[in-house]
Amino acid sequence: MSVTYTVKVEDSRPESGKKPSAGPVYRCIYAKYGLLDLPDRMHSPWEFFSESVKRNPNNRMLGRRQTTDSKQAGPYVWITYQEAYDAALRIGSAMRNQGVNPGDRCGIYGSNCPEWIIAMEACNCQAVTYVPLYDTLGANAVEFIVNHAEVAIAFVQENKLPAILSCLPACCSYLKTIVSFANVSSIQKKEAEELGVSLFSWKEFSELGSLDCELPQKQKTDICTIMYTSGTTGEPKGVILTNKAIMTEVLSIDQLIEITDKACSEEDTYFSFLPLAHVYDQIMETYFIKRGSSIGFWQGDVRYLMDDVQELKPTAFCAVPRVYDRIYTGIVNKIASGGLIRNKLFQYAYNYKLRNIENGFPQDKASPLLDKLVFDKVRQALGGKVRLMLSGAAPLPRHVEEFLRVSCCSNLSQGYGLTESCGGCFTSLANVMSMIGTVGVPITTIEARLESVPEMGYDALSSVPRGEICLRGNTLFSGYYKRQDLTDEVVIDGWFHTGDIGELQSDGSMKIIDRKKNIFKLSQGEYVAVENIENTYSRCPLIASIWVYGNSFESFLVAVVVPERKALEDWGKENGEATDFKSLCENPKARKYILNELNSTGQTHHLRGFELLKAVYLEPNPFDMERDLVTPTFKLKRPQLLKYYKDRIDELYSEGKGAKV
Repeated sequence: MSVTYTVKVEDSRPESGKKPSAGPVYRCIYAKYGLLDLPDRMHSPWEFFSESVKRNPNNRMLGRRQTTDSKQAGPYVWITYQEAYDAALRIGSAMRNQGVNPGDRCGIYGSNCPEWIIAMEACNCQAVTYVPLYDTLGANAVEFIVNHAEVAIAFVQENKLPAILSCLPACCSYLKTIVSFANVSSIQKKEAEELGVSLFSWKEFSELGSLDCELPQKQKTDICTIMYTSGTTGEPKGVILTNKAIMTEVLSIDQLIEITDKACSEEDTYFSFLPLAHVYDQIMETYFIKRGSSIGFWQGDVRYLMDDVQELKPTAFCAVPRVYDRIYTGIVNKIASGGLIRNKLFQYAYNYKLRNIENGFPQDKASPLLDKLVFDKVRQALGGKVRLMLSGAAPLPRHVEEFLRVSCCSNLSQGYGLTESCGGCFTSLANVMSMIGTVGVPITTIEARLESVPEMGYDALSSVPRGEICLRGNTLFSGYYKRQDLTDEVVIDGWFHTGDIGELQSDGSMKIIDRKKNIFKLSQGEYVAVENIENTYSRCPLIASIWVYGNSFESFLVAVVVPERKALEDWGKENGEATDFKSLCENPKARKYILNELNSTGQTHHLRGFELLKAVYLEPNPFDMERDLVTPTFKLKRPQLLKYYKDRIDELYSEGKGAKV
């Protein structure tokens, strides 16, 4: 008998007038009798922090690696909860002395580090709204956000000072104070002062504050943060998140981890490398602060990411699929190079443990002996102590999720969420193997339903319900800042329309299958749901990433493809072609080979004729943020990709029209 992890709390709705039909409303089984809400006694995330300080003042809280004389990163150096608390009080007091009052906006601009968190907590203690300034969006977006949110003060990483100073002439009517995370030069001070802006080093600013300042009253309805989403089109949108939304989200994570796994404590260590400017990492760090755990920051360079992990030995690891994919590839290659006998032993152990997990054994009891003998080496890839792994921001390939669940000796939960839902709104549950390949069930603060999308052929009332995921509950945003028009587009009858297409599974979990907005018509009138097609082509082992393009003036699709380097180089060797990667990407035979393999993958997975590709361009460089081709969470920025590859796309259409159909 199949188990379901949701309960129905409202019936489906038939189509009426312009409103499409909608499926039943569901809640997580752990919210069966009502959604989790914030207790009356709680008002601000500052309470999470100050209570952890009272419990464990001397526990290590924030750590970073110090660079030694040889320019090598040394061990982690820590500040305690009490030290971080005192620093936040001083910074908060200094802000008030500079005329920044409760409800004013404070920007935070830079990579993850202790100062980022201290600045955030300083805002929390003074009821100041903090506004993350994206580390990855460049000066134009920073200028837009500072002006749009009317940011009065900004805390800025030392190496970001030139970027903020360069946009000062356009935003100094609001921004009056800048504080560096570290030092400032006299030239930089002068440059700021000439525009009427005060510029301080961290130490100078801290000395303007005191520990005995009076803290203002805080309300759960206060705006905690305005978080601008990078988006794939147009100007950034400021998502308003209240104290209540953030605190309730953290309490829900706490509840679900406690029920399904093992609650975190001061014994746990979290590895911080996902951008703090995003809701995903910020919520997780707030959770670990509530729990009194330690947070260790990466150095900020992806080349040393795994070195940082080895040094920190975290117990909790949150990442995006791209990172897990790299970890998976590294481990699989290492196993493959271990020889035939080791390979066979690993495969036997893997199948044995997988079978036990599928039969209901929890992770730690599925094969304790094999965990020690075989899988411990895999576990060491993440430092050897990880017990909690979370994945979000994009779909995690099924084979990667299964492999990591089995071989890392750790629970792995894939989740789904948006800035507008305060981070995760769905999560798969620990030790429930039927949820592999899904994003799980609604968290305990949210109700969800599917709404039909007739133009895409998705019916929320069919035997396999599919439609746009709609949310209602206690951890949703309070609208887009100064953009009621945009708010009204997505919040209809109290339901937030996510724009993501989900498919409801028999166990109550949700699978993300498409994106409502990325749909267009070809010239012959066929609708194309392009994300779905890209997901299918991504199953081809020869490619690292793909951007599929089409429009209503053309009858077929083309694509820009970043090939897997080793796979293409191996093909070059086997076929007597030049093995230099860049040359191979320009080689017509290589392009034809990749095109054929992609279309073969498409046919295997039942893509229709008009969804197959006519021509591809091979791009040797991964799509990156430097060229503004992807968002910080690696979602494709389609308008920017089209602008960047416009000439290539024109060439591909000329080529496709010359080719025989």
